[in-house]
Amino acid sequence: MKIQQSAEDYLETMLILQNKYGYIRSIDIAKHLGVTKPSVSYAVKRLRESGYINMESNGPITFTPPGLEIAKRTYERHVALVSFLELLGVEEEQAEEDACQIEHVISNDTYLAICKYVEENKG
Repeated sequence: MKIQQSAEDYLETMLILQNKYGYIRSIDIAKHLGVTKPSVSYAVKRLRESGYINMESNGPITFTPPGLEIAKRTYERHVALVSFLELLGVEEEQAEEDACQIEHVISNDTYLAICKYVEENKG
């Protein structure tokens, strides 16, 4: 199933927040992404309906196995792309910004080639 870029961004953000705080709250998602709380509420509802997350009323957000898989895949791509772009001489802030866009559209073959390049060239 093809997942939209915005859903991948939300799931990736949730994983980052879970790793940082040990839990996921809507208010933290809004702050991290720079969006409104109503935007997060709508996205969370759609992610829950799609089976990517669970959320009890006023409870923390948790991943379902498919949601966690997508979050991890997106985050891993992001990290690899940032490393690759920085190896090419791109400044960190620009590399972060560009990686956020590229991570959603590259093929798996390209991703694997980038990972190989990063591994061979990191110092």
